[in-house]
Amino acid sequence: MNYLIDNFAEIMGITKTHLYLALVPLALGLVIAVPVGALIRRVPWLRRITVTVASLAYTIPSLALFVIIPPIVGISAIDPLNVIIALTVYSTALLVIAVPAALDSVPAQVVDAADAVGFSSVRRTLTVDMPLAIPVFVSSLRVVVVTNIAMVSVGALIGVGGLGKLFTQGYQRDYPDEIVAGIIVILALALIFDRLVYGLGRWATPWVRADAEAGQAKGAGA
Repeated sequence: MNYLIDNFAEIMGITKTHLYLALVPLALGLVIAVPVGALIRRVPWLRRITVTVASLAYTIPSLALFVIIPPIVGISAIDPLNVIIALTVYSTALLVIAVPAALDSVPAQVVDAADAVGFSSVRRTLTVDMPLAIPVFVSSLRVVVVTNIAMVSVGALIGVGGLGKLFTQGYQRDYPDEIVAGIIVILALALIFDRLVYGLGRWATPWVRADAEAGQAKGAGA
């Protein structure tokens, strides 16, 4: 803790870089995965192929991606874009599996009712399916957020890793306090953003809160 306090300003600067490298890929992953996941949901063969490819992409070791991406894209290995692209691959891989799974959680009777009143497939997906799928989707989104925050530190091995810099420097200097400080900050970020995503999910689904409160009131009354 002494190292963290004594170097607070420097660590906050590194933390900003760490969050940039973690959250930009998350945003890009959402932009790609949400429409793709919605499109493949009702095409079984395409869904199977997409899930298989996404699962394989997620199993690629991060260091291998950091080595493969630069020559393909034409950037330096120490370019922050290298880490952003790699984490975008991982984020998209997880989310493209999560989106159709979340949409599957929408009750069939609700889907039938929307179809019966004349909703088009696109309108139903945007205004009925996706809002009702939020609780399930948020569970997966929380995993991706925490995973990204943790995985950014691996980039320190190629010179781009945000708070991972504290790990490599601490190891090189044989200074455990620096390593512990990095662990503490990363854990704090993961917990904060996990709760933030959870809170946003609760805010976006007021009917879930209402049901939970009604259930609690019923239980208290009994």
